[in-house]
Amino acid sequence: MGLNNALVLGGGIGGLAAAVALARCGVAVTILEQADAIREVGAGLQVSPNGLAVLRALGLDKRLLDKGAVQGQAVVMQAHDRAGDVARLELRQLPAPQQYYFMHRADLVEVLLRAAREQNVSFEFGAQAVKVLPGDVPIVELADGTLRRAELVVGADGIHSRARVALNGPDAGFFTGQVAWRAVVPNRFDHANVAMVTMGPGRHLVSYPLRQGRLINLVAVEERKTWAEEGWNHPDDPANLRAAFDSFGGMARDMIHAVEQPTLWGLHRHPVAEVWHGGGVALLGDAAHPTLPFLAQGANMALEDAWVLAQNAMALDRYAALRKPRVKRVIKAAEGNAWRYHLRPGPVRFAAHTVLRLGSRIAPRRMLGAFDWLYGHDVTAR
Repeated sequence: MGLNNALVLGGGIGGLAAAVALARCGVAVTILEQADAIREVGAGLQVSPNGLAVLRALGLDKRLLDKGAVQGQAVVMQAHDRAGDVARLELRQLPAPQQYYFMHRADLVEVLLRAAREQNVSFEFGAQAVKVLPGDVPIVELADGTLRRAELVVGADGIHSRARVALNGPDAGFFTGQVAWRAVVPNRFDHANVAMVTMGPGRHLVSYPLRQGRLINLVAVEERKTWAEEGWNHPDDPANLRAAFDSFGGMARDMIHAVEQPTLWGLHRHPVAEVWHGGGVALLGDAAHPTLPFLAQGANMALEDAWVLAQNAMALDRYAALRKPRVKRVIKAAEGNAWRYHLRPGPVRFAAHTVLRLGSRIAPRRMLGAFDWLYGHDVTAR
């Protein structure tokens, strides 16, 4: 017998994708969303080929272009204090059918929301889960005291997941000593269709175009000793951002000075959950493996999770076994990028930048091939 019904906690990217994938398998799905409507604000994200493979399998890839997604041509690394590229990773050389897109988070949510409604997914808004009780028939207790039951409860409820607590107990994330500002500015700078990483001592700026190139998404990361609150939607004074990046010149400086309403995000490290499922409850996305933003894989890992979970909803051991090694490798790679982006002037930075520069000029395809394990991984083909 197959799975008949499921509750999904959270209407973000992972929750919506899981709902669509499960519904396509014949499961009656209800999304419990604590907000009164699904309205993903946020900023930009990068849909890499491994995440795009899931959207393609769900029949949604063409809709990304309809929403103004920009096809990425390259990842360009620059130093904050000198002109010219340190390295350039040519995304246009990815093997077919791999493609790389930049898009607004709200646009991807809208694409997934439309698909969920087309698959007759039900929504219950204002439904804040306060407790999840695994069991033969798992139970979700809501803030108003009412209960919801289903054969499967999917915890797609983020870093403060009640489903994660039910399976693993509480965990205390720790401040990494890094913060990130997010902002979107008009593209008055002729920003190419690339993800530009401008690297400086103890900080870096990532920028790329959105919505057919009309906007630019900015993520500015700084190392600091003072604690900052977790979560990415805390308003901050743009003067703080400008002060932190006052040593940056060129277009990076101009883009930062165009920011009017940044949000500040304290980057906290949480471990990958030890237990991903039990008693009819399963975790995905940040509820299972919170991911720092240094490899642009948070949304892509959630999309992969959603597909694999739906295909193994009656074999959750297999779901966890397939996903754990993958996400651990991604998280480790992201941590390595943070170190590379923040090198101080000196012999180590000179050597690292020289290796990147020579690699991108002498053996660009080999440099791109170093990402085959990430971008070439297609969970829908397994």
